[in-house]
Amino acid sequence: MTFFHIIAAIFVEVDDFCQSFEKEWKATLIETGECQRQREQRLSLSEICAIIISFHQVGFRCFKHYYSWLIQHCSHYFPRLLSYNRFVELMKSAIVPLCMFLTHRCKGKVTGISFIDSTKVQVCGNKRIKANKVFDGLAKTGKTTTGWFHGFKLHIIINDCGELLAFTLTPGNVDDRKPVENMAKNLSGKLFGDKGYISKKLFDQLFAKGVKLITNVRAKMKNTLLEMEEKILLRKRALVETVNDQLKNISQLEHTRHRSITGFMTNILAALIAYSLQPKKPSLRFRDSNDTSQEQNPMEFSPVCYPLA
Repeated sequence: MTFFHIIAAIFVEVDDFCQSFEKEWKATLIETGECQRQREQRLSLSEICAIIISFHQVGFRCFKHYYSWLIQHCSHYFPRLLSYNRFVELMKSAIVPLCMFLTHRCKGKVTGISFIDSTKVQVCGNKRIKANKVFDGLAKTGKTTTGWFHGFKLHIIINDCGELLAFTLTPGNVDDRKPVENMAKNLSGKLFGDKGYISKKLFDQLFAKGVKLITNVRAKMKNTLLEMEEKILLRKRALVETVNDQLKNISQLEHTRHRSITGFMTNILAALIAYSLQPKKPSLRFRDSNDTSQEQNPMEFSPVCYPLA
């Protein structure tokens, strides 16, 4: 699929959504009582969103280079393109439509098998932490297995077909277990995570809501009995790490060139949407991605169990 086909396909998806959303959005806005001009923009909301999302799929590393390429080669798709500086100013108007599009059009189906993980979203180099003013009071310094960083954590839950089920963004110093209960409120079945999610309290909270949390055990911990299916699926937890890798290396989720909070959030939302619109996603491939008939019930356990180790 060429760049032009990718851009056209994304625009069709976004335009269908914006046609209905924009009318309802404007009808519910609260008036300030001041008379304001409502001039029509040269670029429609659909075009703005499509340009932002397509950047995260076509392989460019810098948005400015990508926009310059659009002006040179895609004038027949976007005949009324603005200057780069003006377009950057308009990007903030797309944050609400992007959020709604991601929430209502990009969520996957609950299949009974889910994987959870978090990844760092660094906003500046470690030597520039004290000098960074854009995220002052918001970004926090945290630590992962790869070392210290300053920024945020993106927590995601996917199903076995690689589709996004839930996501949230927290400061970098927040415990991975803290947002899990809220993220898993619409899930059912089994949720697989790494050792960072080990918690008896969290397990009991999720189990009461129909979700069984399954993790590996740390050294010197009491062993756990698992079904053979659970033991095999726990070894496939790398699926969610593959998704995180694609978000960072294909969708440009993480970079340190942000100049505003709005631009940062727009980039996060567009990267998640771009991943969700990929025709092929990492998956376990043991059943048809459209088949939800094999949903698992966490209360139904096999009588044959095996030690975790």
